[in-house]
Amino acid sequence: MELMLGNEAVARGAWEAGVRVCTAYPGTPSTEITENIAKYEDVYCEWSPNEKVALEVAIGASMGGARAMCCMKHVGVNVAADPLFTAAYTGVNGGLVLVVADDPGMHSSQNEQDSRFYARSAHIPMLEPSDSAECYAMIQRAFDLSEAYDTPVMLRLVTRIAHARSLVEKGERAALELRPYVKDAKKYVMMPGNAKGRHVAVEARERRLRADLPSLGLAHAEWNGTQLGVVCSGSAYNYVKEALPEASVLKLDMVYPLDEEAIRAFSSKVERLVVVEELEPFFEDAIKAMGIPCSGKDKTGLQSELFARKLSTLFAGAENPGPMETPDIPQRPPVLCPGCPHRAVFYCLHKLGLTVAADIGCYTLGALPPLSAVDSVVCMGASIGMAMGLEKARGAEFAKHTVAVIGDSTFVHSGITGLVNVVYNRSNATIVVVDNSTTGMTGHQPNPTTGFGVRGEIAPQLHLEKLCEAIGVPSVRVVDPFDLSALEQALREETAKDCASVIIARRPCALLVKTKTKPLYVDKDACIRCGLCMRLGCPALIKDADGVRVDASLCTGCGLCQKLCPKHALKGGE
Repeated sequence: MELMLGNEAVARGAWEAGVRVCTAYPGTPSTEITENIAKYEDVYCEWSPNEKVALEVAIGASMGGARAMCCMKHVGVNVAADPLFTAAYTGVNGGLVLVVADDPGMHSSQNEQDSRFYARSAHIPMLEPSDSAECYAMIQRAFDLSEAYDTPVMLRLVTRIAHARSLVEKGERAALELRPYVKDAKKYVMMPGNAKGRHVAVEARERRLRADLPSLGLAHAEWNGTQLGVVCSGSAYNYVKEALPEASVLKLDMVYPLDEEAIRAFSSKVERLVVVEELEPFFEDAIKAMGIPCSGKDKTGLQSELFARKLSTLFAGAENPGPMETPDIPQRPPVLCPGCPHRAVFYCLHKLGLTVAADIGCYTLGALPPLSAVDSVVCMGASIGMAMGLEKARGAEFAKHTVAVIGDSTFVHSGITGLVNVVYNRSNATIVVVDNSTTGMTGHQPNPTTGFGVRGEIAPQLHLEKLCEAIGVPSVRVVDPFDLSALEQALREETAKDCASVIIARRPCALLVKTKTKPLYVDKDACIRCGLCMRLGCPALIKDADGVRVDASLCTGCGLCQKLCPKHALKGGE
């Protein structure tokens, strides 16, 4: 037995199931699946440029006869939806599993979308585990179901399952041969004539699966009486068992399609049927559509994650207790790390009063005070298109006060096509690529611009300057963001031009820099308490009754605050 993260258990289970190919784009809370499966040398593993590419590689591997797994967070499924829906038509050869990690409560995400609707809309089976042992077992079951029913299968995690630990009993890797590859245009070439036939096959497959559900053992009734019955799955099952010990429970391992026979049998034996599920009323609406009276969302609502204290409070008729965090403890908002090169970029953008369309990543934090530089964050790659849209709506002069900010990994993910559009449709947009040589917010995964692969091996390195020039960007320049005067000059000059331009603000993430620099300190005699250094929002700088002091345990000695101090009161750092 071994204590494992849910994500780690998925990786182990997939390896034991004989997976040969694993593809992913890093995104919390799914990232650790790929980081763990990369430890197994007999699995081809990659960080793909984005989720669409990742799924396409996995689909190709499945078609080639290998078991393949693709991992992403919930918003990544939006990017991968195009191949996903059609893969439901083509079916599989080797088992194909898409692992998606939802984020109720938005711990690391811009929305709370519910991936169960993707399974229903694409007519793809979906399983949902409630602990690490089930993560381990269900990923193996998913591959078996995929091959048995000729379909991709989705495995849905949520943050509290992906990032919680429980015991897992490990086994050995299955010795599976590649399935034979047979050319079959009617199955795999989705032109309209073939797709019409494959749609019929999808509906027939789902009818067969629904008919087989009672024999698959994917719904479990646990009896504690007949007054209250609860239908639930995944993380909600754990909360129900703790908060409502008097209730009988129907636990659904397969969340789509639903085992209607099991639900009807369970509901017929209880006086009151309640559905407990996070986010949308996915189960509740489906059960009501079966003609079975039930409730649930009238108690739990549509927003944020559930937890045992919340359930017990709501079912006792009291008010919603709020988030899971311990009450009465101040929240600690995320901030850019001490020494972060992005801090200088957002300081200059705020100083110049520019309108800033930003992107998903560490640079989202440029919206927080005192930097307060960011006007919008929507999704991966959106900043470039939005900056162009602002120009087209408000004119060329507005464009001279507008920039898009995007990271190196995010630029490769979905920013390149936006830049192509800027050039092709003659926009004057200025794009700042904040290149910190890593995929920072998800834990320093490599990307095509870093020159390293998923296992740290040397890989071909994408040259951002040459790429921008090849796209046709008239003006491309590279600056060190810690050279504040050069950065400010670059921003002034590039935004003033009547053409598209790219500024690459290049400096490694502070957490990657191995050189040791002494922390700074404040010369109290020289400090005039002007507060200019505090405008950087560096957590190592602390304002107290005596002015400003430096927390030596946090300070990286980057020297950015020294450049702002008019009296040179910040010293050290050599």
